[in-house]
Amino acid sequence: MEELTKKNMAGDIFRKFGIVIALAILFIVFSAITNAFFTPANLLTILVQTSINILLAIATTFIVLTGGIDLSSGSVLAIAGVVFAMFAKEVDGVPEYPVVVPVVMGILVGLLFGLFNGVIVAKAKVAPFIVTLGTMTIARGAALLLADGRPVSGMAQGFKDFAGKSPLGLPNIVIVMIIMAVIFTFILTKTKFGRYVYAIGGNEEAARASGIATSNIKLVVYTMAGAIIGLAGVLQACRINVGQPNVGQGYEMNAISAVVIGGTSLSGGVGSMWGTLIGAFIIGILNNGLDMLGVSSYWQQVVSGAIIIGAVMMDRTNKK
Repeated sequence: MEELTKKNMAGDIFRKFGIVIALAILFIVFSAITNAFFTPANLLTILVQTSINILLAIATTFIVLTGGIDLSSGSVLAIAGVVFAMFAKEVDGVPEYPVVVPVVMGILVGLLFGLFNGVIVAKAKVAPFIVTLGTMTIARGAALLLADGRPVSGMAQGFKDFAGKSPLGLPNIVIVMIIMAVIFTFILTKTKFGRYVYAIGGNEEAARASGIATSNIKLVVYTMAGAIIGLAGVLQACRINVGQPNVGQGYEMNAISAVVIGGTSLSGGVGSMWGTLIGAFIIGILNNGLDMLGVSSYWQQVVSGAIIIGAVMMDRTNKK
C-alpha cells in the first residue's frame, strides 16, 4: 500500500510539473552543448521568436478548451498582416493614415474571420475542424489576392521602429505578448466567462442545462481568438517589415503543439494558460537549440510531430 501511495504521488508530481521539468532539461542540455545558447542576446531572440506563437497559442487555448480546434490561425495572421501593411504605407515620408488605423484594420480582419468561424461552428453546428480548414484556405487565398502574390512593402518608419527595443530594454513585441498573456490568463481563471469556457468543454449538454448560453460563449471565444490572431499578424508584419501573404504557414500547428504540450486536453474542459505558455517556450527553445546545432528544419518538423503525438498519448493516459 505504501509503495502504491508513493507511485501515485510520483505520478501526481509528474502530471503537475512534468512540462516545467521538461523545459528545465531542455535549457540545461542546450546550455551544456553550445556556449552560444545561454547568452542574453540568444535568450532575447528566443523571446521574440516565441512571442507570435504565444499569441496564437493563447487564442487556440480558449478554442480547444471549448472542445474545438483552429487550423486557420496561420492564414488569418497572414491576411491581417497584409491588410495592416496596406494601410501602414507612407508617401514622401508621411504616413497615409493615422497610426491607429492600420493597427485597427489588421485586428479587425482577424476578428471578422474569427466571427465567421464562430457563427458557422456555434450557430450552424458544423465541426470546427471542417470550418477552420475551409477558413485556412479562404484566408490564404484572400491574402495572396490582396497582395497580388507579392510582399506589401513601404511601411512607415514608425512601424519598423516598433519592432525594435523599447525604453524598458525589451522589444515592444515581447512587451505586448506579456501584457496579452496576463490579461487573458486573468480572463480564463478569474472571470465568469472563463468558468463558462471550461464548463462547455467539460460537458456542453450539462452546461446548457445549467443555463449557460453555450452557442453565444463559443461565438465570443472564436471572435476573440480571431482578434488576438489579427494582433499577432500586425506584430509579425512590424517584425519582418512587410505584409507577407505567404507568412504563417505551419504556425497553427505550432500553436496547437504548445497548447497540447501545455496539458490542455483536445477533448476540452481541461488545461491552463500557464501550461500553454510553458509549452510555447518548450517549442521555442527546442527550435532555437536545434538551429544552433545545425539540425535540418526537416528533422525539426519530425521532432515537433513526435512531440505532439507523445503529448496526446500522455493526455489519454492521464484521462484513464
